[in-house]
Amino acid sequence: MNRPSLSLRVSQQLALTPQLQQSIRLLQLSTLELEQEVGQLLADNPFLEQAEDEAHAESQDASVSIAKDPYSKQTEAEKDPQTEEVGGPDAPELPAAADQLDWEGEGASDADWGLDAPGRPAGTGDDQADAIDLAGHHESLAEHLARQALSLRLSPEDAAALALLIGSLDDDGFLDEALPALADSLLGAHWDHERHEELMHRLTMALALLQSLEPAGVGARDLAECLRLQLRALRQEGGVEGPVLDAALAICDQPLEWLARRDVRRLALACGASDEHTRAAIALIARLEPRPGRRFADVRQLAVVPDVIVRKSGSGAQQRFVVQLNPAVMPRLRVHEQYAGALRAQRGAHPQLQARLQEARWFIKNVQQRFDTILRVSEAIVQRQKNFFVHGELAMRPLVLRDIAEELGLHESTISRVTTAKYMATPQGTYELKYFFGSGLGTETGGNASSTAVRALIRQLVAAEDPARPLSDSQIAELLKEQGIECARRTVAKYREALKLPTASLRKTL
Repeated sequence: MNRPSLSLRVSQQLALTPQLQQSIRLLQLSTLELEQEVGQLLADNPFLEQAEDEAHAESQDASVSIAKDPYSKQTEAEKDPQTEEVGGPDAPELPAAADQLDWEGEGASDADWGLDAPGRPAGTGDDQADAIDLAGHHESLAEHLARQALSLRLSPEDAAALALLIGSLDDDGFLDEALPALADSLLGAHWDHERHEELMHRLTMALALLQSLEPAGVGARDLAECLRLQLRALRQEGGVEGPVLDAALAICDQPLEWLARRDVRRLALACGASDEHTRAAIALIARLEPRPGRRFADVRQLAVVPDVIVRKSGSGAQQRFVVQLNPAVMPRLRVHEQYAGALRAQRGAHPQLQARLQEARWFIKNVQQRFDTILRVSEAIVQRQKNFFVHGELAMRPLVLRDIAEELGLHESTISRVTTAKYMATPQGTYELKYFFGSGLGTETGGNASSTAVRALIRQLVAAEDPARPLSDSQIAELLKEQGIECARRTVAKYREALKLPTASLRKTL
């Protein structure tokens, strides 16, 4: 029989504090998500406020500034007490003693708790406008169609039916919902057969009017109808041979899989057209717009705002690349000095308010740490991939998360969070930080070639191929082998699909 007994055991357990959890969460947020998080906390926490912009109106450089922290050793004569420049190559490391500071705020002014960045400099002329600025003057598809509808002089009922269909279009200009379903949703509980028939008649007339508007193909229910509408518009404009147009319209009535495979023989037989007219018709269809609403897309939703900017400095042997945080994405935050001072005057009172003040301080510290980590990782990437910034993606080197993690003394999961949904603007273009990481493929010399460089080489080989005799995946693998890169056919197919390049049969010019 076992007797009860008491024993002592010493063990260690790693616990994630709320502050550490917030730091990890902020690190993996994208720029837009961080902006939303900051806005939410500004609305919820009275001790957190956004810094005024007047102090930064004349700042034109691209360096990132943060408010002076409690452990800054600079004098007021050296620098403004509200800002301290970080991110440059000579930026000082935070001393280890910083971790031992009293984060409860004893002995430190709350004016020191702030995070600032200079705003984007105002443009001096029209040449400063970018795609986002121009997009503010770009009308949407619905506005474009509504403006055309004003010239039709419709009755109020027909105008309302047309407006309903315009509002039901998706971003590509297609009408996804069937007319009977739209009629049923309008009638609701007042449904009856006679009113339903009348409404269907008005919606059918409105659909015909909608499909007559510009751009051609708008209001189609599927891709085949979209292509037919554009072909009929071409017939009205003239300039295309009648037999070719007839063959193209007939092709749109056939299964689109035949068209995707460019099965000329089957299409010619089904449409009763000659092979010559069928080939010309397929070429004509290939020039049509499968998404009529594409040019009305709001580019502001598609624009990528870089978190890091890389600029080239010097030339020749003195050429180097300077990595800087983008000041446009840096939130300007600080602790509300008046509220914090009033709470400090009542030491020990209002513990809930003390917790909110501490929350504001930790949030500012974690945001600062987020951008500092992004900058460190970006600098390490630029140092490792310097050849890419000079020669392009063909010079990309193999790089994995472990390499950067070991160099910076961080965990691989931290590097993964930093490189997800964070972007770098470079002289070669804007890329996600994850783009610079890729596995290595063996070479005949015993070295490694980056998978990114191999994909770029495949794209280059396909671009230079004979359109009448495109390269198969096996031929591309053989060409890569001739250049010393061991790449299997299946790997070539995987990279080709990642590049969104069609197979050799679909790339063949008719």
